[in-house]
Amino acid sequence: MAKKVTKIIKLQIAAAKATPAPPIGTALGPAGVNIGDFVKKFNDATQAMIGNTIPVVISVYDDRTFDFIMKTPPAAEMVKKTIGIETGSGAPNSKKVGKITKKQVEEIAARKMVDMNAFDLKGAVKMIEGTCRSLGVEVVD
Repeated sequence: MAKKVTKIIKLQIAAAKATPAPPIGTALGPAGVNIGDFVKKFNDATQAMIGNTIPVVISVYDDRTFDFIMKTPPAAEMVKKTIGIETGSGAPNSKKVGKITKKQVEEIAARKMVDMNAFDLKGAVKMIEGTCRSLGVEVVD
């Protein structure tokens, strides 16, 4: 018989830098998960992705065991990394912080496609372009 999922926890954690301290400990503690075990498994699984923030979905079962699924880094983080900026614009409509090419946007959309709710690459590209606009990044040809 399959285990029953009692709780689903969604977190964004820096790759290979998980610690039992908040916010991880405070999210997993009430669910009864062995926090040290999760931290070790997560850090081992994300060793090759150092420097990225990894969204993770943790399924906690009724016997206090868990599974986790790692997603691709957030689109905004990928855009900022691609063009080499630290933060987005505080006023994205008037103050632009950088430029990104359509080709770079397509590459990001292709990598994010597995986690997006777009039917095709064209739709995913439009979503990434929207993220660029909200960051104050201009999309150029």
